[in-house]
Amino acid sequence: MSLDVSPALLEQAERGEVDEAAFVDCVRTSLPYAWEMVSSLVAQLKVDGGAFADNQTPPPDEQARGQLLRALASDAIRGALQRHFGVRLAFQNCHRVAVFPLDSSVDETLTRFTSVRSQVLNQSPEFRDC
Repeated sequence: MSLDVSPALLEQAERGEVDEAAFVDCVRTSLPYAWEMVSSLVAQLKVDGGAFADNQTPPPDEQARGQLLRALASDAIRGALQRHFGVRLAFQNCHRVAVFPLDSSVDETLTRFTSVRSQVLNQSPEFRDC
């Protein structure tokens, strides 16, 4: 299970639309490693500026790696994180998360980061089973 959904949030979903702030809070508490990774990259981007901020350090364990995979592989979770933080997220391998501002001036950099070429160049034997 990827999220620890409270009975209240589940009931809300069963009735219809889910409050996105409640969903984001569920993501924050259910996937703390992924949340911290994204929020720290957003802070880094705000402080440093530039086209993007990214993480190149592998997660400390499989639980953390799983959180990143669940957060970024789910369209709903990823979209909620992007809207909450006001960024675009990109993901390579099992740990290289990047945040890009919504500013269209970085579109070319984002396209390069998410390209097939960039994915191939970001491979290494130690990531084979990540």
